[in-house]
Amino acid sequence: MPRGDKSKYSGKQKKQAEHIEEGYEHRGVPKKEAERRAWATVNKSYGGGTKGGSGHKKMDKGPSKRGGKKGGAAAAKRPAAARSASAKKAAKTRAARKK
Repeated sequence: MPRGDKSKYSGKQKKQAEHIEEGYEHRGVPKKEAERRAWATVNKSYGGGTKGGSGHKKMDKGPSKRGGKKGGAAAAKRPAAARSASAKKAAKTRAARKK
């Protein structure tokens, strides 16, 4: 099996990599770099291809689990008054755009 062969990846893994790659490209990352990062993310989550062989590896979901925790920690550091003001401003914006 040559390097870079994706035959051992399941359809779900291939779709995930494609979706992640599209997200990187949308943010301005070059095509080749976006593809590399996407497959690195899938490998981080699954530990490589899961197709074939007996059983399958336990999923870690590393990168997908980490994102929410980062955002929550950053928000918690802000004072309550600042968070409240942001929430009120967001509600006002949503109401204005709804009209």
